[in-house]
Amino acid sequence: MVYRLNRLDYREAFALAKAGDLVYCDPPYTHSQAILYGAQRFRLRQLLGVIGGAKARGIRVVLSIDGTKRSGNHVCDLPIPDGLFEREVLVNCGRSMLRRLQMGGQTLEGEVVADRLLLTY
Repeated sequence: MVYRLNRLDYREAFALAKAGDLVYCDPPYTHSQAILYGAQRFRLRQLLGVIGGAKARGIRVVLSIDGTKRSGNHVCDLPIPDGLFEREVLVNCGRSMLRRLQMGGQTLEGEVVADRLLLTY
């Protein structure tokens, strides 16, 4: 069954999930979006704890989160617990949208970014 829970707190959404379900998480990125979307109160460590509990219950989780910045030369450091995720995939996002706005018409060759997909399965 597919749930679209746009206005539900993520902890409540995880509580609804059952073994075998897949939960996709796209929280505010800590290295670029903390000031956007009213995300100042969001705590990544809390989400990671909830993901750990879900994994223990047999729920598959995909987390989309910070990956690399500045042409992949800087890997965003995140407090990811060892063993929480089984796989990591980098997704090339092309030019940084945030930098595109900040640099207004300047060249962006040095601003290629990648997002991380972390999978518990």
